[in-house]
Amino acid sequence: MSLPTTVRIVEVGARDGLQNEAAIVPTATKIELIERLAASGLRTIEATSFVSPKWVPQLADAAEVYTGIRKIEGVSYPVLVPNLQGYERARAAGVTEIAVFAAASEAFSRHNINASIDESIQRFVPVLERAQAEQVKVRGYVSTVLGCPYQGEVPVADVVRVAQRLHRLGCYEISLGDTIGVGTPGKARAMLRAVAAQVPMTALAVHFHDTYGQALANLLACLEEGVGVIDSAVSGTGGCPYAKGATGNVASEDVVYMLDGMGIATGVDLSRLVETGLWLSQVLGRPSSSRVARARSAH
Repeated sequence: MSLPTTVRIVEVGARDGLQNEAAIVPTATKIELIERLAASGLRTIEATSFVSPKWVPQLADAAEVYTGIRKIEGVSYPVLVPNLQGYERARAAGVTEIAVFAAASEAFSRHNINASIDESIQRFVPVLERAQAEQVKVRGYVSTVLGCPYQGEVPVADVVRVAQRLHRLGCYEISLGDTIGVGTPGKARAMLRAVAAQVPMTALAVHFHDTYGQALANLLACLEEGVGVIDSAVSGTGGCPYAKGATGNVASEDVVYMLDGMGIATGVDLSRLVETGLWLSQVLGRPSSSRVARARSAH
């Protein structure tokens, strides 16, 4: 067992967290959220997504949000892009790091973006070529790595194949996502181990949803395998618009609390993060999904 001494948290609340909110969150609030997250010590904050506003109205203000953030030296603000058009919009706004998205489940890919896995990856090839030419960093997401709402089990070999392809195409980091939160620690460990046999562990991240309350246990299993990057969302926001009943991402506050308690450095000020999560909960008009935030605000 080789636990990492430090973990980089990739905060996805401003994009993955907010994209499913039914009520449109004002642009100024999104900017304030990102700036508060940076002030808490987070160094990678996914800012928004340059998807078609028709598909995700919540993120129609992507350019305004990105250009409105007061950027802090040493903090990266990646954005999700679905295709070349999204990439061009992102670049016009001054974006220097992007993320692309593929599913490990054929059924999920077809339901989600109306394309096979291979077709979805083909769409990214011109994006990755342009990004490489323009020295834009690219992160790759693989969704449904531990289960799919349409096909159920997802063969580990499929996860490995998609992760390997994205890595070969030039993604510096591959985030492995349990989109519907069905994974358990043994399965999470086995999946990560299989991927790490083909893609270096230093290029892998894990992204767990907490639908069945397994996210922290899954993260611990993956930390024991040596993973050093964790995706999470402040206040446990998010879900998956295409996966019925899939609750939010694991809460950043809970992840930081666990890592602090294990002596693993994150560089994040937990108190400031909890404050930000409670502020966001008030903005969204519902209680925080973070157990840590709830425990601390009960005093």
